[in-house]
Amino acid sequence: MVRKLLLLSFLFIITASFSQKTLVKLSAVPNPFAFQTTIQFESAKKQPIFLIVKNVLGKTILKKSYLSKKGKNSIPLYKNNLKSGMYFYTIKSNKESISKRFVIK
Repeated sequence: MVRKLLLLSFLFIITASFSQKTLVKLSAVPNPFAFQTTIQFESAKKQPIFLIVKNVLGKTILKKSYLSKKGKNSIPLYKNNLKSGMYFYTIKSNKESISKRFVIK
């Protein structure tokens, strides 16, 4: 019985440590925007990430690599040649990704 409890405790701790998210609180401010927005997120550690922007059809419009720092991160995003409409943006690390949407006026 004690062995089973120890094994279950060990498995719970291992699972919890692997399931901790390192990327959280993703937002685009302002949203919607006309010329420029800032992609903001928090990272639990310094790590390489990608910013990926896709249109509503799923076509990748932009993909840039960055090195996030531990804590709050900000990436400016300019409209440039993007047309008005809704887009999906993703911050992707080696182990996880988080996505949301923004609208260009």
